[in-house]
Amino acid sequence: MAELRLILGDQLHAGHSWYRDKRPDVIYLLAELRQESQYVKHHIQKLLAFFAAMRRFAEALRSAGHRVEYVRIGDADSALSLPALIEHAMTQWQCGAFAYQLPDEWRLDQQLRELAERLRALGKQVSCHDSEHFYGQREAVQDFFAGKSYRMEYFYRHLRKRHAVLLTVSGEPLGGQWNYDADNRERWDGDPAVPVESWRQQDLRSLHQEIIAAGIPHFGESLAEAFPWPTTRRMAQADLRSFIHHRLPYFGRFQDTMVDGQPWLFHSRLSFALNAKLLSPQEVVNAAVAAHADEPDRYPLAAVEGFVRQILGWREYVRGVYWARMPGYRQSNVLMHQRPLPWWFWTGETKMRCLQQAITGSLQNAYAHHIQRLMVTGNFALLAGCDPDAVDDWYLGIYIDAIEWVELPNTRGMSQFADGGLLGSKPYVSGGAYLHRMGDHCAQCHYAVNQKTGDRSCPFNSLYWHFIDRHADRWLVNQRMRPIVRGWQKRSDADRAAVLAQAQQHLLAIETL
Repeated sequence: MAELRLILGDQLHAGHSWYRDKRPDVIYLLAELRQESQYVKHHIQKLLAFFAAMRRFAEALRSAGHRVEYVRIGDADSALSLPALIEHAMTQWQCGAFAYQLPDEWRLDQQLRELAERLRALGKQVSCHDSEHFYGQREAVQDFFAGKSYRMEYFYRHLRKRHAVLLTVSGEPLGGQWNYDADNRERWDGDPAVPVESWRQQDLRSLHQEIIAAGIPHFGESLAEAFPWPTTRRMAQADLRSFIHHRLPYFGRFQDTMVDGQPWLFHSRLSFALNAKLLSPQEVVNAAVAAHADEPDRYPLAAVEGFVRQILGWREYVRGVYWARMPGYRQSNVLMHQRPLPWWFWTGETKMRCLQQAITGSLQNAYAHHIQRLMVTGNFALLAGCDPDAVDDWYLGIYIDAIEWVELPNTRGMSQFADGGLLGSKPYVSGGAYLHRMGDHCAQCHYAVNQKTGDRSCPFNSLYWHFIDRHADRWLVNQRMRPIVRGWQKRSDADRAAVLAQAQQHLLAIETL
């Protein structure tokens, strides 16, 4: 009896136990489906990266002696839904059994659960397997907190202890503290120089033409003639080695800084490889920890811990929050924000230099680092009261690493505070002062960062206080926000009125800012 095994586009884990044995009765199925290509409008590099990585993964399996069936985006079967494709394939190849790995997205999980019920009712054997990628199970966060506040720091420490990461022999945190975030907020002034690395140049023009011919909507620059992102495990491993050698020593100090014309700085650029499962989080964390152990002077503990916290802490945490709170989490909007995203989120044509740089870089590279996402584009969308549905779709479409399990908690939770504080104890908002402190964009901006009112005043300044004022009742019962509201309310009536009036002008003219 033949068994059909489904491999999703973000399940390209070469080390999975499925592939240890070559069985002639097992058929592996990979498919470039329209349902996955069009649930939001994607950046073209995201489509290229996933399709190219899937094709090369399929080729590697075939070369290893496995039977693989592959559906390309131009094939007629690509128009089928995922369940319909699987049912069609099982009939076509006379399969009596179906196996799949746990999906990382709720909608796919639901589709496959419902399909499994139908197949079992028809007498088919169905089995579900772990993806063997993450440190823990889906339920880890929900079980760990069990009704308590969802604070990442406690879960992070729990995982550090459980997996013996950056610990002394007695089980204490290396260096005497768990978190070195306070040491990782320096502004970069050009020293040390950002490493100049030659990215690989893959020619994906024929794949690009297939996507165009299939009529798949997309946006952004393709870079198809010299595609830089990893599409095989070997490429991803090379990127990991390059990051460890060239960038990790400085990652911590400068992870929050923003610099005109520098989209990468000292960030790892490993998120796509991780989320497609070309790399495992364990090997990435282990590589960073080993670098510090071998050369502690070159790889400071603060840099390594800051990087480890992103992978072992935050990445595992948001996945757990996603599975604990779906499907309702997708509709959370406690602030009742409804404003559409300004059109320039799709073009970068805004006079606000920080937003212009973050958006233009995203359109060019399908990438922005976490401070650009959180404190520039996300900060503006929250201050302006943009609909979190629209913000979600934008982040999910524009970034090469965006899959709903990681995008949704980061956007709707941390960035937009739409969950009312489940992820963060306060909203991540700021006026222009923070942006000026952490970056150099203000020097080239149309607006004046030190002005709160006037036609040339930085929109972030008045919009920040407008946001504080319109949700003041909520912030007064928030311990971390209450002092800000009290300070605002102590200002003169005339001062507050002028700032709020300026914010209203900016909101009325939001499409031309």
